[in-house]
Amino acid sequence: MKTTEKMVPELRFKEFEGAWKESKLSDYIEFISGYAFKSNEMKSDRSNFQIIKMSNVYKSKLQLDRSPSYWEKISKKEKKSLLREKDIILTLTGTVGKKDYGYSVVIPENNKFLLNQRLVCLRFKEKISDGDFINNLIKTSRFYYSFFNESKGGTGNQSNVGVEDLRNIKLNIPSLPEQEKIASFLSAVDEKISQLSRKKELLGQYKKGMMQKLFPPAGGQVPEIRFKDDNGNDFPHWEEKKLGNISKIITGSTPPTNERKFYDGDKLFVSPADVSENRIVNNTKAKLTEEGLNKGRKINKGSVLFVCIGSTIGKVAQAGKECITNQQINAVEGLDDYENDFIYYLLLLNGKKIKLLAGVQAVPQINKTEFSKLKFKYPSIREQQKIANYLSALDAKIAGVEQQISQAQRFKKGLLQKMFV
Repeated sequence: MKTTEKMVPELRFKEFEGAWKESKLSDYIEFISGYAFKSNEMKSDRSNFQIIKMSNVYKSKLQLDRSPSYWEKISKKEKKSLLREKDIILTLTGTVGKKDYGYSVVIPENNKFLLNQRLVCLRFKEKISDGDFINNLIKTSRFYYSFFNESKGGTGNQSNVGVEDLRNIKLNIPSLPEQEKIASFLSAVDEKISQLSRKKELLGQYKKGMMQKLFPPAGGQVPEIRFKDDNGNDFPHWEEKKLGNISKIITGSTPPTNERKFYDGDKLFVSPADVSENRIVNNTKAKLTEEGLNKGRKINKGSVLFVCIGSTIGKVAQAGKECITNQQINAVEGLDDYENDFIYYLLLLNGKKIKLLAGVQAVPQINKTEFSKLKFKYPSIREQQKIANYLSALDAKIAGVEQQISQAQRFKKGLLQKMFV
């Protein structure tokens, strides 16, 4: 059992004993503030050094391709912001009332990156602290509690944590050998998560490649890879048809929002925000009563949901149960001899091309008439089913890996709670 008075963790390696020591972070970490690089002097073309900005440390992932900025030469005053391999970067500024800061990443290379303002570099002090241990320490609930407790209002709705306040945060820290043992164990868990993430990425790439081969290329008549029928014979040629001729297309509508009797029930009301990377929509942010559902145009389970208005135009999913959608979504229900699952993959493959048809306007959109006129090539229903079944099996594999990743992340979160004081 975790005993706060004794300062020992609930889970501990048997070779260690004695209380952990409550210390200021500055006893174990050197803090280096980011430099105020002038935005009008930053370069957008790749140069000698990339400037690490708040946007590059979003949600604790190092995203170097997110609005990258570069710097050609560094002067003496800028040299202090030159980062080293294994430096930990922490974001200090966010939004009042939100915990959209306190994100951290580890720098992968020496002398490639410069640190911008509103971030701080945590450089562990050798011989008394382990960098991997510190990286996990600042992901614990106790650190976040102390971090956000030091937050102060800034300009407008900004919230900031000062470097000096960060230096003075007190946390419980063990001896260096115990730090190293904990860090090594957690690194093995991180490696497992990384391997699973890579497996998911490779499966996604394979699926994308197979989709391109299972559907005809632009201007082509047949796909590169084709299935045989149950007797080993070729299926008939694909035929070009308008989407509106092979399906029923339903544009959604919104029940009056000022009539609460339509809302807060258990029926799905799908908006673009509910159409994510997941294929099936089983939950929505807004829900309707039975009366609210009856006010809209009902969509059957399995129908394809395609976002036709707004910034997320081109996103596609399928209804997990009976629902209605708002007016930004067109639902597609295949007629006889046309499979919803096949139509889903067809629109998923062509989503970006369809988005281009919306053009450049304040609110991009493709109306129902234009959407209905979209021409695609379709095979026989049996070939549709074989294609959809094959891609569905790949989706199931990807979902299985995603579940393993979630389990490993929950395991890691539990360890952070039990292996730290």
